Amino acid sequence: MEYVDPIKDIDKIMEMKKLLRKQSQRDLLLFVLGINTGIRVSDLLSLKVEDVWDGIDFKEFLYINDTKHDEVKAFYLNKSVRTELNNYFLQTDFKGCDYLFKSKKNDQPITRQQAYRIIHNAAMEVGVTGKIGTHTLRKTFGYHAYRKGIAISILKSIYNHTTPTETLRYLGIDRNDKHLVKVDVNL
Repeated sequence: MEYVDPIKDIDKIMEMKKLLRKQSQRDLLLFVLGINTGIRVSDLLSLKVEDVWDGIDFKEFLYINDTKHDEVKAFYLNKSVRTELNNYFLQTDFKGCDYLFKSKKNDQPITRQQAYRIIHNAAMEVGVTGKIGTHTLRKTFGYHAYRKGIAISILKSIYNHTTPTETLRYLGIDRNDKHLVKVDVNL
């Protein structure tokens, strides 16, 4: 697998969201879900409507069976994700067994190659520099989670890495970079 970069510039992320919103709500949801959860693209593409919708409302957590490590992982669906899910569901008539990222050609999910084209083309169009691919979504999640104060030990667990150094390297973070973290308990 070729190395790709996270999208570090929040303004570029917002530009991509704006572009994808014009293009397709499905494509926007793919991007937003990926950068807000850190879920592998293969797992994103295999999601079904019933994984995120209980028949009445959107689920708070998405549970994915990580066959690689023989465990079930829970991913929080934050407000940004649920907003885009709602917008998507308003535009499309789904059944619970439908793939969330259904192809326009058939009832199967879009391919990994199509997901790559969606992310890569949007990034290039808004001027994101660096190597961009589907894995960029996962790395972008981790990069910004770390920058917002999420402990590297939590990210290490999400990524199933063996050391914090491995996770920092994966996210493109230099341990020597000085970064101020706001610890705002705000009780």
